[in-house]
This record gives sequence, C-alpha cells and structure tokens, in this order.
Amino acid sequence: MSTQTKQAYIKTATSLPALVQPIVLPETGFIRQKYILGDKKAKPPIPAIFPVCSSTWWAGIKKGIYPTPVKLAANVTAWDVKKIRALIDKINSEGEAV
Repeated sequence: MSTQTKQAYIKTATSLPALVQPIVLPETGFIRQKYILGDKKAKPPIPAIFPVCSSTWWAGIKKGIYPTPVKLAANVTAWDVKKIRALIDKINSEGEAV
C-alpha cells in the first residue's frame, strides 16, 4: 500500500461518524456492559460488540454461553476483556452466532 493510500485511509477512518467507528477493545482490563451490548442513548452512541438485549445477555451467562462477570464494587459489574476476546475468537472460528 502506498503512503498516499495509507494517508487517505487514515483520513477517512478518523473522519467517520461515531456510529461507524470500529470497536476497539483494550488489551487487558475490564469492560462494562454498555460497551459490550452498546448504548444508543450515549453521546456519541456506543456500538454493540454483541447486539443482544440485556436480558438475553444475562440468560446466556446463566447458560454458560457468555463469560461470567466480575464485581468490582457494590454497583460495578464488568467483564474481563480477555474472556470477551476469547468469545469473539470462538465465534469467529466456529463461524456461527451465539
């Protein structure tokens, strides 16, 4: 890829509206539910990694489909990013929806 093409790609990617920005997960740490399931009301809106409703997500956790959360505080529930990445990799390798 030429330098000019790379610069055009970078310019295009950084000028896209928030709704089409790629989802970027941190390498390590924890992620809250709104970043997994998305939040259309947030400004800018947060796109969903897994486009399911909250009740479906929690039912999937009970069934062992989705990773279990970690309580970081009394009112703070989060998921280990490594487990979310592993679930994404599993779905991509199996080629089927969860």
